[in-house]
Amino acid sequence: MTRIPFRGFSTLLDGAAKTPNPMRIWNPIPVPHRTVPEPRGQDLDFVNVAHSHLINSDWAKLNSMSTGLTPYRMKHIMLKIKKDHILSFEFFNWVKAQNPNCQTLETYSIILHILTKNKKFKSAESVLKGFLGSGSIDLPSKLFEAILFSYRLCDSSPCVFDSLFKTCAHMKKLGNAIDVFCLMKDYGFLPRVESCNAYISASISLQRGDIALSFYSEMKRYRISPNVYTLNMVMCAFCKWGKLEKATEVFKRMETMGFSPTIASYNTLIAGYCNKGLLNSGMKLKNLMEKNGMLPDNVTYNTLINGFCREGKLHEANKFFSEMKAKNVVPNVVTYNTLINGYSQVGNSEMGGRLHDEMSRNGIKADILTYNALILGLCVEGKTKKAAYLVKELDRENLVPNSSTFFALITGQCVRKNSERAFQLYKSMIRSGCHPNDHTFKILISAFCKNEDFDGALQVVREMSQRSTAPDSDTLSELCRGLCLSGKEELALKLCKEMETKHLMLEGFDQAKAVNYGAESEEKGHVENF
Repeated sequence: MTRIPFRGFSTLLDGAAKTPNPMRIWNPIPVPHRTVPEPRGQDLDFVNVAHSHLINSDWAKLNSMSTGLTPYRMKHIMLKIKKDHILSFEFFNWVKAQNPNCQTLETYSIILHILTKNKKFKSAESVLKGFLGSGSIDLPSKLFEAILFSYRLCDSSPCVFDSLFKTCAHMKKLGNAIDVFCLMKDYGFLPRVESCNAYISASISLQRGDIALSFYSEMKRYRISPNVYTLNMVMCAFCKWGKLEKATEVFKRMETMGFSPTIASYNTLIAGYCNKGLLNSGMKLKNLMEKNGMLPDNVTYNTLINGFCREGKLHEANKFFSEMKAKNVVPNVVTYNTLINGYSQVGNSEMGGRLHDEMSRNGIKADILTYNALILGLCVEGKTKKAAYLVKELDRENLVPNSSTFFALITGQCVRKNSERAFQLYKSMIRSGCHPNDHTFKILISAFCKNEDFDGALQVVREMSQRSTAPDSDTLSELCRGLCLSGKEELALKLCKEMETKHLMLEGFDQAKAVNYGAESEEKGHVENF
């Protein structure tokens, strides 16, 4: 098969601005027209007999012919029945079960033409996912070729290319989707806005807001008209990328583009403000939302409550909680979890417990996040026995402890200065298949240092080293100072040397200052005594 030309996709966010009036230079390549030779002799006889059995639904007789089927014969049978999409799909699936080796890129392209022309997009996506799921990385481009060369043969519609692009997006194969998009443009096809939205959504879900925004620039370049869902996602991408002013611009331009902001539009921008700590701006937007006749939903309130909880402003968060209930906006598990976690962070486990009781009374089932927040609240206050009781309750609720559960329990033992027990919990955490984060290691090292158990602290550092990670500058300084003050300056030097050898030493760490701390402190003490 002749290779089709390919042009790459620019990932420059400002690429659109660099190409003056691109539509004037868009010269699509004509879609090639390819014919296939008609079957003759035994091939013709087989195709005619199989076709007769198919239209008479005589599957028993067809089963007896399965061993004689070839890709060439399958292709011609499908071309004969292409006007009956139901029969075509039944035959395609029958071949898949009876003689899967007969299914080729060509036969896949034919069934996709048939299904998409008859608007059976879910069936087409099902076929595509099955085909692309286990194939090589360049399979979508090869399939595009097969679809292109059979396009006129099947009297197809542009929807077939759109379906391939959209399925790649749904499968989060961003590179493949963009390859298909570029090939579509080469031959004068453009995806529908719904398919573009699927690509932008996939990019955002993979934390690639930059790719989402690049693609939006391509949409504008080729005059693919966005809808309100597109603009909401573009706002979301700007917010996640830290470009709040750009998100605000998109929001303000909505009406001039012929769209009315939806609840999701407001919620997206409110979340952007709250994530930046601009809580007053978030509240003003919520007030504007109400002024424009839109009622805030639980997403609006949850976002604001979370914003205030993150800033430690529990009183204000509780005001919104009371307001949402007064306005008959039903709090959900996210609402309660956010508030319980907020109170737990400030060491108010009693209020967290009350909220847990309230959610139980309201029939809202607690999840692992609820229990983790409750356990953390108790552990921050050193109430490890009560926390242990909640851990036992997890079994009764069929909930499995995760890394956050263990972190909370480790925190509780560190608060109680029981560093040995905290380290035992860390070992249990590893055996359970949970992964500690840097904060877990930090509180363990700090707890051992406060107990002047530097051997224990070094053991934690070795655990980190095995995972190719290292303490942050403050934690390492604390450990080195402790070793020096206890007369173990050589151990501190050895630790720093080992970290340098393993390339784990943090850039900018003042090793001399940390290791010489003990000598300076001792000298200072002599001067004061003198």
